Amino acid sequence: MATAPWYRGVAVRPYTCGMRVLGIESSCDETGVAVVEAAPHGVPRLLGAALHSQVAMHQDYGGVVPELASRDHIRRVLPLTEAALAQAGLTLSDIDGIAYTRGPGLAGALLVGAGVACAMSAALGVPTLGVHHLEGHVLSPFLSADPPAFPFVALLVSGGHTQLMRVEGVGRYTLLGETIDDAAGEAFDKSAKVLGLGYPGGPALARLAEQGDATAFALPRPLLHSGDLDFSFAGLKTAVLTQARKLGAGLAARQADLAASTQAAIVDVLVHKAVAALRATGLRRLVVAGGVGANRALRQRLDQACVRHGWRVHYPEPALCTDNGAMIALAAAMRWQVGAWPPGGDGLAFDVLPRWPLEAVALDATGTG
Repeated sequence: MATAPWYRGVAVRPYTCGMRVLGIESSCDETGVAVVEAAPHGVPRLLGAALHSQVAMHQDYGGVVPELASRDHIRRVLPLTEAALAQAGLTLSDIDGIAYTRGPGLAGALLVGAGVACAMSAALGVPTLGVHHLEGHVLSPFLSADPPAFPFVALLVSGGHTQLMRVEGVGRYTLLGETIDDAAGEAFDKSAKVLGLGYPGGPALARLAEQGDATAFALPRPLLHSGDLDFSFAGLKTAVLTQARKLGAGLAARQADLAASTQAAIVDVLVHKAVAALRATGLRRLVVAGGVGANRALRQRLDQACVRHGWRVHYPEPALCTDNGAMIALAAAMRWQVGAWPPGGDGLAFDVLPRWPLEAVALDATGTG
């Protein structure tokens, strides 16, 4: 047997046949734990997953309360770990590595996942890896029934992030465009708040939009013809607020129409920019990831556009669009496949990065950072 590499001060076995990764997600208001298994080649597979959403707890406040989120992660992470392992038919002793969300996200919430992951790493003698939350989203479609192949253009629409990226491989990301103010998810949520739809607003607005007329109100499509691949949704939110004030007491009767018009404006911009990115890069494959990627209107429009141009489009399964542990375990497993993990690391110390650009996790041609 080959000598095991020295990693984090602990002798760990070399992984030549495969690797089972436990992933922990705790960046905001979902606690997710999952187990992913990877062979040296091929697409990793999901063995088990468990998720708890804090939506009900934060509804009374109209948004996420960071301290409450952190405390709830503490309560949930170990029971969810047990549930994910049970679904996979495994125990902790079967785990070869542990991944956690290092950032971006809420500092206190991130520290919960990081602390648990690194404690498990020390106890089990296995390596751990802090994963970029957005890298998890970008790679999440690889767990779908129709996984993509590199290279592709990624449309990332997750929470406060709206970005277009050229993705050549794991850790090989080139930013093509991003939002200069509000992201698409924020436009959904803030517009929903104007309409009195409560929290979380985005999914509620999308449901209401199905009952309305998308052409009822002429709302702006910011930067639609800007000639670049950047986004801006702050002006749209302001336009929705202005229209709601004009309607006054009549808003209730026109609520569905305004919701539909708002969604149509957001979708128009996302589709237009995604098509422009594919044309600019010459690539013929699009990956859509993040919470807004579950929006049915967006998927319909992107499907139509890609059929028209002869392109392929790939999405995560709806359950994997929101924050989850599977995407974190997957990102770590795919980094292992390209030789970027393990070894490496900085001893048993850990940190979190609430603000962390995706470019910071880029790999060079040798597979190292």
